Amino acid sequence: MAFYRELCISRTDPYSKYSQLFGPASLCLWIVFGAIALGLASGASAQDTSQPPSSAPPAQPPANPSAGSQAVRAPVAVYNFLQSKSIFFPDIAVSSERLSTGQKFQLFADNSISLHTVTWAMVGSAVGQAHNSPTGFGQGWDAYAKRFGSSMGRQASSQFFGTFILASAMHQDPRFYAEINPPLFHAVKYSVQRVFITRDDNGNDVPNYSGLLGPLMSEGLANVYWPDRNRTVGDTLFRYGLDLATKAGGNMLREFWPVFYRKITHEPQPNAGNH
Repeated sequence: MAFYRELCISRTDPYSKYSQLFGPASLCLWIVFGAIALGLASGASAQDTSQPPSSAPPAQPPANPSAGSQAVRAPVAVYNFLQSKSIFFPDIAVSSERLSTGQKFQLFADNSISLHTVTWAMVGSAVGQAHNSPTGFGQGWDAYAKRFGSSMGRQASSQFFGTFILASAMHQDPRFYAEINPPLFHAVKYSVQRVFITRDDNGNDVPNYSGLLGPLMSEGLANVYWPDRNRTVGDTLFRYGLDLATKAGGNMLREFWPVFYRKITHEPQPNAGNH
């Protein structure tokens, strides 16, 4: 608590300590980070393509689904359809195999530089710029760069804590298990539900502690580089609530991504009879 009180003490020049965080030097660091993560992703992709495809789709682990969920889930069809990891949503499950600690680190790296993450950071920063939020960043291209950099940093740290550290320690599966052609109402319900419920490494539904604590830890860390005037407890909790709402919306996109991907690639409709 003393650490956070010290961070909230007002200073004569609130940007003197953090003005370099989003300057040209930090841009180089982002490029290096992106190159490292992209190299990891490329290595994993090469390993996946070097292995011959399995003649039979992986079996779905027992997850005790409800009766309503059984009517719309087609996990085998999803795995057959998404045989390679998406560069837009790397965390959509393409198999039911247990992830190792190294694979969870790989997923953290992939998620941190995915097209979805970069796009959201760009759009969110533009919206924040229009609404002058947070007010401590001000306006202009420098302010937009700060908003974009802080958004990328928050998402990367959230992935580091939630997808890698906590998911590994708690033996939880940080992937999203999409469905084939779910009804809209069910998709909304399922997307919100998976914010609070995830699978463990054995395929059982458990409270999503890693997915809930990861963003909270990330927002606490963000107060190190967030503007002084926007570091209150209320601001931190507001950002955390926005993170969870955004995650639910992202789950909706992940739910319909297989359908959208089929349309843009003209892939045949997967066999949804394998429930």
